[in-house]
Amino acid sequence: MKTVIIVQARIGSSRLPGKVLKEVNGKTLLEHLIVRLRRVRKADQIVVATTIKEEDLPIVDLCKKLDVAFYRGSEEDVLSRYYEAALHYKGDLIVRVTSDCPLIDPSIVDKALTFYIENHNEIDYVSNNLKQTYPKGMDVEIFPFSILKEAHEEAKREREREHVTPFIKYNPIRYRLSNIEYSENFSHYRWTVDTSEDLHLITKILNTLYNDKPEFTMKDIVSVMKSNPEWISINAHI
Repeated sequence: MKTVIIVQARIGSSRLPGKVLKEVNGKTLLEHLIVRLRRVRKADQIVVATTIKEEDLPIVDLCKKLDVAFYRGSEEDVLSRYYEAALHYKGDLIVRVTSDCPLIDPSIVDKALTFYIENHNEIDYVSNNLKQTYPKGMDVEIFPFSILKEAHEEAKREREREHVTPFIKYNPIRYRLSNIEYSENFSHYRWTVDTSEDLHLITKILNTLYNDKPEFTMKDIVSVMKSNPEWISINAHI
């Protein structure tokens, strides 16, 4: 069974254009994410799924520079882009991570993969955000290629096409959904990048942690946030 992490990424963004290529501490946010995902032990490959638009060529160039697999597909029909990327790279088990989560903890991805593998006879899909206890920005979803194929072939609504997993999550009777919860509720933390305020917070976190401990964990970020309680107000209104 080949496990593939697919990261959807594009330059276009209504609120923060070019966010994936914003540089913090000498690396783009997409590069920070890829470096962290390379520490996921139970995955076989990372694929960046970007678009065929010319403006996304810098993402392709970055992938080539980092020796990361990539696939180019539809900008609007993200589900088709995702499915085609999984098909092209022959993924059996798909791990979905979005490019606006540059601080994702690889141990969380491994935890979700372990849970899925150990319970694959009883579940079809697992994530850690059906009920949010992890900070926003630590999101991961896992499902087999066969279900991605069904979603691609059957999903009709716009929301189901412009996102990858709504078709699966909207059918809880058809698909056996499971959720991983953290021991504490940290859902009030927002470490995803969608606005300039988000980027400001992520920059503070990376500048504080990366140089001394580049392989920092979610717990390290929580510790820094607790040491700087005023930081949570930077993007709390988003």
